[in-house]
Formats: sequence, C-alpha cells, structure tokens
Amino acid sequence: MRSSTKDKIKGGLREAKGKVKEEAGKAIGNPNLRDRGTDEKVAGKVQKKIGDVKKVFGK
Repeated sequence: MRSSTKDKIKGGLREAKGKVKEEAGKAIGNPNLRDRGTDEKVAGKVQKKIGDVKKVFGK
C-alpha cells in the first residue's frame, strides 16, 4: 500500500475517533475530553491532507 493511501486512511480514522471524543465530551459536559477530541479531529484532517500532497508528488 502506498504511503499516501496509508496517511489518508489513518487520518480518516483519527478524525472519526476525534469526532467521537468531541461529541462524548459535549454530551457529558467534559470540556477536557471535548478539547482532546477536537485536537485529534484536526490532526486527522492534517494527516489526510498530507496523504493528498504525497499522492500529488507520487510518494
């Protein structure tokens, strides 16, 4: 599997995991969990973009 595809898959999973944490934090009123979820979701989006850039450059 190409590096770009791995980054896109891992980024998507990380983004989904972050979304779950974010929503759970909102539901139970835990701002720390919500913030960690938001951070993880953003990191997942960044990793997906890295995969897109690698694909453009053929890596």
